[in-house]
Amino acid sequence: MTADPGAPGPTAPDVPAGVDPYLPNRGPGGLDVTRYDLDLDYRVATNRLDARAVVHATAAADLDRLALDLVGLQVSRVLVDGRRPGRFAVRDGRLEVRLARPVAAGASLTVEVHYGGSPAPRRGPWGDVGWEELTDGVIVAGQPDGAPSWFPCDDRPCAKAAFRIAVTTEVGYEVVCNGALVSRRQRSSRVRWEFEQREPTAPYLATVQIGRYERAALAAGPVPQDVVAPARLRAARSHDFARQPAMMELFVDRFGPYPFARYDVVVTDDPLEIPLEAHGLSVFGANHVDGQRGTERLVAHELAHQWFGNSLTAATWRDIWLHEGFAAYAEWMWEEHAGGRSADAQARTVRQRLAGLPQDLVIGDPGPDLMFDDRLYKRGALTLHALRLDLGDAAFFDVLRAWTTRHRHGTVTTAAFEACAADVARADVRPLLAAWVGAAPLPVLPRHR
Repeated sequence: MTADPGAPGPTAPDVPAGVDPYLPNRGPGGLDVTRYDLDLDYRVATNRLDARAVVHATAAADLDRLALDLVGLQVSRVLVDGRRPGRFAVRDGRLEVRLARPVAAGASLTVEVHYGGSPAPRRGPWGDVGWEELTDGVIVAGQPDGAPSWFPCDDRPCAKAAFRIAVTTEVGYEVVCNGALVSRRQRSSRVRWEFEQREPTAPYLATVQIGRYERAALAAGPVPQDVVAPARLRAARSHDFARQPAMMELFVDRFGPYPFARYDVVVTDDPLEIPLEAHGLSVFGANHVDGQRGTERLVAHELAHQWFGNSLTAATWRDIWLHEGFAAYAEWMWEEHAGGRSADAQARTVRQRLAGLPQDLVIGDPGPDLMFDDRLYKRGALTLHALRLDLGDAAFFDVLRAWTTRHRHGTVTTAAFEACAADVARADVRPLLAAWVGAAPLPVLPRHR
């Protein structure tokens, strides 16, 4: 039996409207956030953070209380529209605020939070995620629920907002955040860096990277691209990322215009288990830079996330295949373009391997335990290749370009992708997507046209 990929999956718990079914204990707090203004004062040697967040929002309903996600940090003061609330407390990973007077639905309000402590990753079913100390610096890897480890927020992927992030830290460190660097001011032994990210951003994609790095340009335009890395890796990173501008050209052609003003890559001085994407940038570990392009497929993967995951963000984590399947397919597209195996040859090899693994994964609703399973990445890529074979190259890439244009900086679902593909290609794609996305048995790939 096949399932409708746009319908709620069998593993989704019964949760209230607006709650991500994979994060049932972290629902909306009554606010529709439009912007975060974050001022962070951080001392690397002692891992001490003193911060102020101003959350600009509208009331999603008539409110007498509100809540924001925050974990592991202490709150010293809260102001709502410049006034003290009735009371506030942090419990179970939430900052709960009782208002001094009710707020009507649709009214604008600001919530100012003064907080601090020693930030640490959030520990949960997906490991340690969020703010983490490096040997000499900081990495913030927020996927999927680590944003509250360093600022109060509505930590759902659908709750996208603009950001201004200011970080003050010691001289000698490079700071990288989302968006454009709008100012850098040194006072004595400390430097204040300020970044502006105007496009709507999911909180898990907001980031702070601090390290003893040097910055080098990969491309000046049409999309500026820099690599920020330790000096000791200068030769290796120059070689390993040299073809990234060519990847950008390919993906712009296949996916449509790059959605942000620039793209930066950070290479930490420490090893990382996997690279990770953030809004407008990606982060690799020193172990991913070997001077031999040994992980070039991951360079393609993380770049593709700027379209699929960052500009187009799944409304809930049920639809994570819309991030990872598309990024995995971009790996195959790049290898084909660069003179390696064709995407079709790669797809058939991967399908043969998946056929020998358990057939217990529905990628349209994998469940929280399997949402990062490698089979989801690969089967998501196979889904796109099957669609490509079914529609033909011209129609398939028309679908991808329309998909990224129609939902630019928005949130998406499998049902929306089905509708877009059917509209653009003028074809009934429901049976194909139901088999590949909405059911566990592994379908057979269509023949190559």
